Amino acid sequence: MRVAIFSTKPYDRAALDAANAHGLHSPTYFEPRLDATTASLAKGFAAVCVFVNDRVDAAAIRILADGGTRVIALRCAGFNNVDLTAAEERGIEVVRVPAYSPYAVAEFTIGLLLSLNRKIHHAYARVREDNFSLDGLLGHDMHGKTVGVVGTGRIGMLVARALKLGFGCDVLACDVVEDAALVDIGVRYVTMRALVEASDVISLHCPLTRDTLHLIDTAALAASKPGMLLINTSRGALVDTPALITALKSGQLGGVALDVYEQEEALFFEDLSLDVVQDDVFQRLLTFPNVLVTGHQAFFTAEAMASIAQTTLNSLSEADTGRALSCRIAAPAQITTE
Repeated sequence: MRVAIFSTKPYDRAALDAANAHGLHSPTYFEPRLDATTASLAKGFAAVCVFVNDRVDAAAIRILADGGTRVIALRCAGFNNVDLTAAEERGIEVVRVPAYSPYAVAEFTIGLLLSLNRKIHHAYARVREDNFSLDGLLGHDMHGKTVGVVGTGRIGMLVARALKLGFGCDVLACDVVEDAALVDIGVRYVTMRALVEASDVISLHCPLTRDTLHLIDTAALAASKPGMLLINTSRGALVDTPALITALKSGQLGGVALDVYEQEEALFFEDLSLDVVQDDVFQRLLTFPNVLVTGHQAFFTAEAMASIAQTTLNSLSEADTGRALSCRIAAPAQITTE
């Protein structure tokens, strides 16, 4: 199958080429992101492959459909950037990678938490300048702290288990579906309000939907424990960034570690070191000493990249041969909670 692959970097090409070693598909790599202004590049391709910051809205889908595209393959789990209704109306199937390496994101989440709490990133920078002072590097034991895990799917479950069994934390969880195995080890499911009020640390692991947009907003931050640490490795728009900045300025928040950002589309995955970044909100966020930001790299392990590439190409093979699409995403009216 001919496939136009957008938002590609060298590491994407390496993983996809390795998975396509037998040459079952004919990929053409495009560095630009897919949106209504670049969708015409896919004319004549039966499939397009996109990533988290491609904008596959109704306008882009119309151009893709007119150009002959019949499959949109996301090489990620989230699909909030795709207009599923428009795709269904134009007869385009949408597939994703529902699970690649939950360990990659879960492990990175724990790494962010430890770095933020123990100020490891500051310590590293100091030592590089021959500054071995410990002033300002005081952290807290994680043992015995209350941690709220929002979303206990494949990733959230691993984070909750690591914090409960590995660190001895009191873990609270919030999800529409309870994981019986987590309950068995002592994780307690509570309402979002109760979780926010009781947690020393909150870690976000839920999808972005209408109900979770700005889940952490002014009201949630005001209700949180003073000094609470917030970790987000899920989707940027789960957090209202201006509200976050206000809570940091007041001292209500003790620290924030983000691997995602609401307006990351214009920033992440690019080298902007010689540019003037125009996002004033993001730049303000970076001025706080108790804020740690990484550029959407939690997923980025060799194992995860290989799994993403293989699952994506398997979906394209299913589409090419007319088999049922095992990773198909239904239009909103068809989506049910499993």
